[in-house]
Formats: sequence, structure tokens, C-alpha cells
Amino acid sequence: MTQLQETSPRLAGRVSALGNEEDFDVVIFGAGINGAGLFRDLCAQGLKCLIVDKGDFGSGTSAAPSRLIHGGLKYLETGEFGLVAQSTLERNLLLKNAPHYVTPLPTLIPIFSWFNGITAALRTLFGSTSAPRSRGAVLVKIGLALYDFYGSRDRVMPRHRLVGRGRALKEMPVLTKSIVAAGTYYDAKISHPERLVLELIEDGLAASNTSAATNYTTLTSASNGLLTFQPQTGGAFSVRPKLVVNGAGPWIDHVNAALGAPSKMIGGTKGSHILLKNDELVRSLAGRMVYFEADDGRICLVFDYLGRALVGSTDTKADNPDTVRCEQDEVDYFLASVRTLMPGVKVERDQIVYAYSGIRPLPTADGTAAGLISRDHSAPVTEPNEARPFAIISLIGGKWTTFRGFAEEVADAVLQRLGRSRTVSTRSMPIGGGRGFPADTERRLEWLTEASAASGIDLQRIDTLLSRYGTQALPVALHQGAWSDADRLPDSHDYSLSEIDYIVRHEFVEHLADVVMRRTALAVTGSLTIRDLQVIAPVVAGACGWSSERTDAEIAETAAQLRARNLMHL
Repeated sequence: MTQLQETSPRLAGRVSALGNEEDFDVVIFGAGINGAGLFRDLCAQGLKCLIVDKGDFGSGTSAAPSRLIHGGLKYLETGEFGLVAQSTLERNLLLKNAPHYVTPLPTLIPIFSWFNGITAALRTLFGSTSAPRSRGAVLVKIGLALYDFYGSRDRVMPRHRLVGRGRALKEMPVLTKSIVAAGTYYDAKISHPERLVLELIEDGLAASNTSAATNYTTLTSASNGLLTFQPQTGGAFSVRPKLVVNGAGPWIDHVNAALGAPSKMIGGTKGSHILLKNDELVRSLAGRMVYFEADDGRICLVFDYLGRALVGSTDTKADNPDTVRCEQDEVDYFLASVRTLMPGVKVERDQIVYAYSGIRPLPTADGTAAGLISRDHSAPVTEPNEARPFAIISLIGGKWTTFRGFAEEVADAVLQRLGRSRTVSTRSMPIGGGRGFPADTERRLEWLTEASAASGIDLQRIDTLLSRYGTQALPVALHQGAWSDADRLPDSHDYSLSEIDYIVRHEFVEHLADVVMRRTALAVTGSLTIRDLQVIAPVVAGACGWSSERTDAEIAETAAQLRARNLMHL
């Protein structure tokens, strides 16, 4: 057992707390956003659940989103009105339940004609498999009006507006002069998606002290209702579930095969993004996202993400989530698209500080254009048989915004199968550091003043921690270890060693990459350097009991991954 497992106050959520052949109501494969959301919901109903991931929590597709929490304006074209209604509602609920990470995002649509696209949009609405192009002002106006209508439930943001070319260029002078108008509406963005996944799991463990969560754990056998797992550290363990949920995303078919229920449910598409260190572009955006058509008709976006310009996304069919990465032709496509949109802004390859890519776990849809494959979700059931006494529910499709609603639907189905009933709704349930988050400037100052007095850390620093962790900033600030808050990383000065030590000791860290890629925004914002890695690694090693050889290997492996797959220049 590692030192981390011996000292972690969340021992009940670790593998080391599990007994031999322990019974569980539900075992969930895959700790991405859908699996984590379901875990929290089921734990809140008093069920005994185990969630398992072969990698880190939130490290697969859930670590490669657009970082938008959006209602799905694009889905109006394909007639998925129910999905838009659910997405806009869930967006509004997340703005209330996770205000520490989810914030409003004013969005501008540059428009290049008045009447184009109406006929093509009607064809798409009635089943055409080709995507419409050149959406004109009339079509955009209709779409935004519908979007406001569907987003009226629990509304927290303004309605749309549409302005002519002169007003649009006055408000955003860097836009190409070829526009004829621009529409503005509101969606939302999420600052720390991987941390939200972790917080859902932590909330689940807090709600059910008999439940457990484990990362870096693989299924080694499934026989006669007994599932045997091997964690990366520690001994193997076996459990008997009453029911299994497969939330493994693009790996769903692989997991079903390992469970003795072969399937062909997933036909994913690849989405890539890049982040640019371009202060001029970020200033020009002025807190807005630009949601625009590239020359080939595909929808692209660019917005300010933690001080970097995030550009995305591609949408091409792909099926290997283990090797997916942002390729050079995708980089060229992004850069060319932004240059066309904003010809006065210098956008260059050497401004890229990070890139990432993931496979969307969409349903199989042969012959359909990638952009038109439904983003809606489903949960098909594979019933038990003689060799496998438990049913398997597979979580197909879905998207970040709708995870709570999807989890609620599946949780109700699980409860019905187990003869249980719902005891609490998650509709207004705060998530993690969103619990007790100060709702306005006055309350924020009160919270900061009290936290500063309790921790001895100045207001400005506490404010940074509050933005980074929500109300969990207080235990981070109060953490007592070998370092103080004044001990900072050599290049990423706004992160302290005390903060890193807290993360390692409390947040299921197994590898150096967990800290820099998912528990913090060090990698994605491009602030991380090799010197930072060399300082962070001993902090992790001290908490996890690593040897010097293991520590050196972790630095080398993390640096190699960031350079090769994420295009970082450490």
C-alpha cells in the first residue's frame, strides 16, 4: 500500500477498503462525465456503487471537450428539438449548481448573407444526410428565436439580438469586412471540466459511505457474476454486482466484449482543439465566443479560455480512442479558418501552447455525415443470461451539457430494476465547490474576507483559489504540510507547492500527469515548464512514496506525452 493510500482521508473510496467478493448494487465502468454523473445520482439514492476506470477519472473523452456548456443551437437543423430543450435546461441548471466552473458566454455568429441556407436547412430537417452551408441572416434569426424559446426554463441569461454589418464591425473591428450582419446569443463555458468529474465522484462517496471509486484499475475476468479487477497499485479484488452500467464511452464495445456480451454500438467521431497564446486575439474577443462557418461549411469556434484562445473543433469519423491526437492537417485547418475570420489578427503555428483530441462516443450511423450524427443519448440494455446473471446498461452518446439529465434517466431505470425508488432529485443539487459558492460581488467579498482571516492568506490569493476550486478553496488554503502557500512553482507562479500537496493527498492522484493535466490547468494553459515538472514531481513522490527512479520516470513519461500528443513546448 502506498503512502497516499495510508494517509488519504478518502480511504473509503479506495480499492484498499474493498472486501473480497463484496456485493454491490451497481458497478459502473468508466469514470467520465456520464459515469460520474450516474455514480453521484445512484449514491444519493442510497445505493452501494462501485465506479471503475482503466485510466484516471475524467481522462478519456471527458478530458477532450470543447469546454462549452451549450444548448445545442446546431441541433435545431436536424430537428432534435427535444435534445435542444433538454440541453438548454441543463445548461441553465449547471450555471446554478456549478457556478464555480460554469459561467455565461456571450456568443457572436458572423453572417455572410441574408437568405442563404433556408432550402438546405429544410432538406436537413427532413432527413438529408448532407450538412447545410452558408446560413443566412433570416435562417440564423429563426434559429436564435427558437433557441430562446427552448431556453426559457430556469432562464439566467439574456435573449439574443441581431445587428447589421456596421454595428457588428464597430463592436468587433477585427472581423472580416465580408459579413452582412451578426447575431449574439448566450451559452456557457466550463473552466475545469476534469475537476467537475472528480467532484461528482467525491459527492457520490460523501452521499454513500459504502460506495467506492477507483482509477487505473482493469477488469481481469468476468465469470459467473463475479468481476475481478486489478488496480495498478495494490492487490486484485472481486465484486458481485446486481447490475452493471457500461459508461466507457468510445471503449463501450471493448468492455461489453470483456463482460461476455459482444456489441457494436459505437461509431464515434473525432474532435480536436488547439489553444493559442495570442493576447491580441484574446483582447479582440473581449470575453465572447465567435461561432462561425469555415470555408467548407463546418462549424468552428474560438473563445477566451483561461487567457488562451481556444479554437475548435473538427468532426471526422474515427474509432481508436487510444491513439487519437490532433494532427497537423487539423492544425492547418484551424489556423486558416481563424485567419479568414479575423484577417487583421496575426495567428501563427508557434502560438500553439496545447492541443488535444478525443473520440465522441456516438451511436453507429453508417452513411451519415459526421456532423449530422445525433448527439442525443440512449441506454440500451443487454439482459442477463445463464453465464452472466446481471444486466448491462450501456450509455451511448450524450454530451457534457446533458450529463445530469442522462444520469437521472438511467438512475430511474436502475432503481426500477432493483425495486427501489428515488429519494432525492439532483435537479437543484450543487456540485462540489459550487456548494455555498458566493452568488454576487458582496457575498464573494464576505466569503473571501472570512477565508483570508481563517487561513492567513491575502484576499487576492484566496480569490484565485476560489475561482480555481470553488468553496473547496478553504480546505486547500488551510492545508498543513511541508510547504506554505508562499512556496511557488518556478515558472507557473500562481500555483503553490502546498496546493499541489493538498491535491495529491486528497484527490486520487496516481501519476504526475494526473496533477498537471486534470487536477490543475497547468498543461492546458501552456504555463507548465520542465522546471515546474521537476519541482512538482518530488511533491507527488513524497505523498505517494515513490522511489527516485519512479520519480524520474514519471517526469520523462509526462513530458513525452505532452510533447507528442499535446504539442507542448516544455
